[in-house]
Amino acid sequence: MKTRQMKEVDLESLRGAFADSRTAFVVEFKGLKVVAVDELRRKVREAGGNYRVIKNTLARKASAGTALESAAVHFRGPTALVRADKDVARVAKVLTDFAKTNPAVVVKAGVVEGAAVDAAQCKDIANLPSRDELLSKLLFLLKSPMQRIASVLSAPQRNLAIVLDQVEKKKA
Repeated sequence: MKTRQMKEVDLESLRGAFADSRTAFVVEFKGLKVVAVDELRRKVREAGGNYRVIKNTLARKASAGTALESAAVHFRGPTALVRADKDVARVAKVLTDFAKTNPAVVVKAGVVEGAAVDAAQCKDIANLPSRDELLSKLLFLLKSPMQRIASVLSAPQRNLAIVLDQVEKKKA
């Protein structure tokens, strides 16, 4: 059994983790086998997240005064907190994909950049493109006008070269 001092240390540790995180999802995993939990934990870690099973009372206390305070009402039943520090959409996609094959996993709610989101919004976030995809699209859009300008500027020289080539062929 844990002593009061050990519980205070756990509370401070969890409070520190909550203070550092602005994005997290509250997940219920009632009836999920240990092998499946380990697989989910591995997939979340690969996506750049952190899966942690938490005690509800401790989580409610630790969330007070942090960005995750709005999710405190969902700390009931077997609960895990999935923090997404880098790519929120990728972690949300892992959770929703895993929930499709394992109905015991339910995303109850979440907090994204400090704003509370419900389960439906978590699914919408999962459908967003990843950060890398968005960056590549942005680079394409930034590069496109420069390519067009280069093409327009080179057109007169290209047209002159074509005309000279046709004149040479005509004389030959």
